[in-house]
Amino acid sequence: MIQTASILGLVKTVFIIILVYSIFKYIIRLLAPWIVRAMSRKMTQKFNQTVAKQNPKREGHVSIDKNPTGSSINKDVGEYVDYEELD
Repeated sequence: MIQTASILGLVKTVFIIILVYSIFKYIIRLLAPWIVRAMSRKMTQKFNQTVAKQNPKREGHVSIDKNPTGSSINKDVGEYVDYEELD
């Protein structure tokens, strides 16, 4: 059986798509602050956990790290060549 497309069917389909899109957009707009807040809390907890793992030092503990005495700067960068422009 062959069915043909009708203008009324097309209008119904477009109307349903617009209706579903509008409802989806409204629901997301209501839920977006809650989602962002939950993600922010989770990221803050992860950050605090990584900071606590990286710095297990006591409060008030001071440590001084000295720089290495040997200089690793290479001062031999090449030879300066003076040049003259030729006409």
